Amino acid sequence: MRKIFTALILLAMLALSGCGYNTFQSADEQVKASWAEVLNQYQRRADLVPNLVNTVKGYAAHEKEVLEEVTLARSKVGSIQATPELVNDEQAFARFQAAQRQLTSALSRLLVVSENYPQLKADASFRDLQAQLEGTENRITVARNRYIKAVQEYNVAVRSFPSNLTAMIFGYKPKPSFTVEDEKAISTAPKVDFGSK
Repeated sequence: MRKIFTALILLAMLALSGCGYNTFQSADEQVKASWAEVLNQYQRRADLVPNLVNTVKGYAAHEKEVLEEVTLARSKVGSIQATPELVNDEQAFARFQAAQRQLTSALSRLLVVSENYPQLKADASFRDLQAQLEGTENRITVARNRYIKAVQEYNVAVRSFPSNLTAMIFGYKPKPSFTVEDEKAISTAPKVDFGSK
């Protein structure tokens, strides 16, 4: 009887080691770590915005609409509770992504407006903030790429047999990833016309 019990325990241990549970644990932790880095970089960008707006305001006070747009976009980003659980809620993730896109767009318009003010472009603190913002945007891209890769590995485990059985038992669901805002538009080749004048 004891040999049968020991054999059953060994069989159960072998079955559990091949079920993918530990894979889900490590993949989920990798997603969380990657998401934390994304949030860290987005927070760094949000922290730069007030200084950038104040610097531009000093030189381009009559660009009130653009400055308000940036401030509003930053406050919208700040109002979203960016918790680790956000990656488990596709709708909340989409709202987060939309708010970040709005801030990116507003910052782009602000930097375009700054081109009209040579004194602003010559200001050392503005140049420093602009360089920090550019570096942060690069860090955001790297962090998002790491997150996308971590989510891809996690989602493959959730959808692949036999680990998908473990996913169903323990409630692991696919996680959302970053998407392109207008995927259809960028998949269409631009029309170039070299016609004569």
